[in-house]
Order: sequence, then C-alpha cells, then structure tokens
Amino acid sequence: MSTPEVACPTCSAMSPWSSSNPYRPFCSERCKLIDLGGWFEERFRIPGQPAPDADGEPQSTPSSPDTEPGTLQ
Repeated sequence: MSTPEVACPTCSAMSPWSSSNPYRPFCSERCKLIDLGGWFEERFRIPGQPAPDADGEPQSTPSSPDTEPGTLQ
C-alpha cells in the first residue's frame, strides 16, 4: 500500500500524509506558518456567535462585506 498524498492547504503542492511529514497536512514549515499567520491576522474565521466579554455583553466584530467567514481576504 502506498502512502496517500494530500494537497497542501497553502500552496496546493502534493505532500505525503504520513508520520514522516511532521508538517502534515502542509508540505513544509513555511506553509504551516503562513496558515498560522492567517489565523492570527483573523483572515480565517469559524462561524458562530461572538463570545461574551468580561461583562457578559457580546463582543462586536468588524464585518467586511467582501469576505466570507472561513476564507482568505
């Protein structure tokens, strides 16, 4: 049985899905860090209700009409 390959979510290069690839599902550390940076910059979002702040009030989140939740800007 051959090792399955998956497309890197960042650059679409094919990479092995095995324990020999410590960056899976990414092809490299660089692609893994690019993706992580996207989360830190809030380019990705998980749909749902905003979490309440310390006062119990919902937090306001900026919305962008040209950006879908869970997608890159």
